[in-house]
Amino acid sequence: MGAEAKTTLKVGRQTFAGTAHLESTELRFRGEASLRIPLTSVSEVVVKKGALHITHANGVAVLALGDLASEKWAERIRSPRSLADKLGVKSGMSVAVLGMEDEAILADLASRGAALVADEVPANCPLVLWRVTKPAALSKLSSIGKRIARDGAIWVIHPRGDASVADTVIFAAGKDAGLTATKVVRFSETDTAEKLVIPRVAR
Repeated sequence: MGAEAKTTLKVGRQTFAGTAHLESTELRFRGEASLRIPLTSVSEVVVKKGALHITHANGVAVLALGDLASEKWAERIRSPRSLADKLGVKSGMSVAVLGMEDEAILADLASRGAALVADEVPANCPLVLWRVTKPAALSKLSSIGKRIARDGAIWVIHPRGDASVADTVIFAAGKDAGLTATKVVRFSETDTAEKLVIPRVAR
């Protein structure tokens, strides 16, 4: 998940109150003013007197976050975690891919050294990426859960804004299948992913 902080934004001589959100691909500010900064447009990030100074394609934005938060945000902007990092994909890992058609994401995972297995879940699979668009599909969670390694994980990927497969629906289905939710990540511009694992007491 991204970072969030109530702060002020200074642009030129104007200062605005609001909330800053730092995601994996962009920084957003909402409040008395709105600003969106794609991280790819950032050319310099420095911390001065407890404020984060971000030089980007359209100018300089200054967020009054305090010394500690400013340093943390600066490091995240300089070295953003990739989707593969957030999902826990490692070189040589077998990753089952179900219902996914985003070639760019699949290529990125493969470039990290993952061995992608399409449309099936091998026994003792350490990681499953499963895109779900219909609630009825969640009935398969129990059988998929039995195929993963004891310390493995299932990332259930679903469209944001679709109440029929909202996170609460996925959490409930996971509980019925004997799984527990541990993490949420922004998977893409349109999708969110929930991480389901076997509870420690059941491993």
